[in-house]
Amino acid sequence: MEPILDDHLHLDPVNGRGVEAAETFADAGGTHLLVVNKPSWYYDVAVADRDDFRVAYDHTLDVVAGSTEVLPGRAWPVLGVHPALISQLLDRGYDPGEAADLMKAGLEVAAEYVASGDALALKSGRPHYDVDDDVWAASNEVMRRAFELGAREDCAVQLHTEGGEDFTEVADWAAEAGMDRERVVKHYAAGRCEGPTPSVLADRDELRRAAEKGAPFMIETDFIDDPDRPGAVLGPKTVPRRTRWLREEGYDAALERAHVETPRAVYGIDTQSLLR
Repeated sequence: MEPILDDHLHLDPVNGRGVEAAETFADAGGTHLLVVNKPSWYYDVAVADRDDFRVAYDHTLDVVAGSTEVLPGRAWPVLGVHPALISQLLDRGYDPGEAADLMKAGLEVAAEYVASGDALALKSGRPHYDVDDDVWAASNEVMRRAFELGAREDCAVQLHTEGGEDFTEVADWAAEAGMDRERVVKHYAAGRCEGPTPSVLADRDELRRAAEKGAPFMIETDFIDDPDRPGAVLGPKTVPRRTRWLREEGYDAALERAHVETPRAVYGIDTQSLLR
């Protein structure tokens, strides 16, 4: 058995399929998962202080533990604050600075889980939709705090951002904060993403671009695990299926990069030795 890693998906043990989705992934041939916490509002939590973030984080730890039991490899938690939270906080009367401070506090709580060994990496970013300049500046400030925490805890940071291919400036900010830029991961990336390490959505065209570029990359579904949106964004079987397709197309070296070499470089995990 060869490692097959989905680098970014969500599993919801309260409202969604939870561990059952991890079983579906395993049945399709998948071995390892990086499970990103869903935003707090999915659990009916309107965050107002730092400890409110723990609800979503703890649900993620629970579903990761259950998923590891059914996988031939294992799952890891990636914890952090969704950048769209800033808009929700503004709607509740916060100004951009106050919202940024609360989001930074949520990241600091997530970093505690990394420090204790309960989480593998952090998640941050900035809105993928148009916002006012002061909101954009505050969001970038939150993201730069994530890089400071990533440097402090010696861990990767996954980013949820706007679309595009050139994020060199963002990778530069991480390097300025003391992170290795390859440990910055652009979630939902295009196949030719520049700057961070791309986590490429499992679309055939984008995967082919990433494979032919010859650079480090990983593969993801961004499965949301929402019963009202089944299969969104892509279903849990997709990465194993796309992996088989890439192998049939002759991209063996690219698959070694995606499922073994890049996860080792970015997260310090050995997907081969963790197979059972």
